[in-house]
Amino acid sequence: MNAVGKTIHTMGQQAGRRSWAEPYKIKMVEPLRTTTRAEREHAIAEAGFNTFLLRSDAVYIDLLTDSGTSAMSDRQWAGMMLGDEAYAGSANYYRLEAAIRKHYGYQHIIPTHQGRGAENLLSQCAIKPGDHVPGNMYFTTTRFHQEHAGATFHDVIVDAAHDTSSLHPFKGDIDLDKLQALIDKVGADKIPYVCMAATVNMAGGQPISMANARAVRALTARHGIKIYLDATRAVENAYFIQERESGYADTSLEAILLEFCSYSDGATMSGKKDHLVNIGGWLATNDQELFEEARNLVVVYEGLHTYGGMAGRDMEAMAIGIEESLNVDYMRSRVGQVRYLGDLLEQWDIPFVKPVGGHAIFLDARAFYPHLEQDQFPSQTLAAELYLDSGIRSMERGIVSAGRNNVTGDHHRPKLELTRLTIPRRVYTQAHMDVVAESVKACYDNRHQVTGLNMVYEPKYLRFFQARFERR
Repeated sequence: MNAVGKTIHTMGQQAGRRSWAEPYKIKMVEPLRTTTRAEREHAIAEAGFNTFLLRSDAVYIDLLTDSGTSAMSDRQWAGMMLGDEAYAGSANYYRLEAAIRKHYGYQHIIPTHQGRGAENLLSQCAIKPGDHVPGNMYFTTTRFHQEHAGATFHDVIVDAAHDTSSLHPFKGDIDLDKLQALIDKVGADKIPYVCMAATVNMAGGQPISMANARAVRALTARHGIKIYLDATRAVENAYFIQERESGYADTSLEAILLEFCSYSDGATMSGKKDHLVNIGGWLATNDQELFEEARNLVVVYEGLHTYGGMAGRDMEAMAIGIEESLNVDYMRSRVGQVRYLGDLLEQWDIPFVKPVGGHAIFLDARAFYPHLEQDQFPSQTLAAELYLDSGIRSMERGIVSAGRNNVTGDHHRPKLELTRLTIPRRVYTQAHMDVVAESVKACYDNRHQVTGLNMVYEPKYLRFFQARFERR
């Protein structure tokens, strides 16, 4: 446990504790409204028991996602006033390009409206029908774009990632034997790239080690296979490397991030996470040929290659956010707040993914509801129950998010059934975390009364966004 974790452990009941506080002060506030149980019953029924379909004004504490929900700094808001909204050649693009080159080390940068725009460009440019893409656990939109381009995704994450109780410090690591076995089976020419996420969202925000990234680079280099990062939370990953991996305790986050990225050929990025902005993303690559193709396609799907679906002011805010994300005091508080919530839940023996990841607490819905079959959607059920108890909005990360097998039509059945409490950056206080913890405990205490859900509407793509349910 790091210094922050030690000072906040067990709500400060130990003797001699020194309190911890966020390394910023509040300059502007947004009022929150609490709702009655009757109002929440009506709202969740109207939403088909899908928290994505709730109106935001019916939500008290919004832990649906950390994507685009961060609070921007005064420097970022000031930067917004410097937006150069020229259609071509915006000055803000060049400042963003310089920040990415400096801190991530990639040569060619293409802005996109958000991360899935970058995923789409990479998939269309790199994948041919019949290809295979290995990765350290799937992410919903990433796998969709890969499969839509004609590839088959293969999970090659270490087995510990599927064990919620494992304390493996780097549960995001790629299993080298699994990766080699896939190469031997399908051939290196059928693998356009390895998709390496840092951190791994669906595993509970778990990091990948520098040693593993280096080893994957060595293995793929022998076979001529490229590596593309999902770098959405790579700064959080760098913080875990600094904290947990031998030899990096005295290395700056900037240096760790730059080395980590050096073991890849490019990256997709949702700037709505690490970069502390409300919209935007980018595709980066060191491959000149892929860059030329993607720069052509971005004009078709996003916008000109010097804005890619973002306003100039958004690119300026992102460039500033990159610098702010690498401040170690900020990152210590960011991860510390998530750990604070985890420490509260651990006191009551509430089951969740351990060790605590970088951006969320992932409740173990299987352990909450062992009496529910996976087809009764335990993770979705827990998200609905949490909202009903307190107005807190979380999200499902289980069988609903996993979708269906394109060939058999059956549900993908992930080993993990998780309900994610995602903490926006610089938004909530420790008092909000206290409220969340108490609501989770209330749901846990009432777990034996829960009967699960039936799915009554299923959209064709990425069903977790719009599916509707009813009580069993």
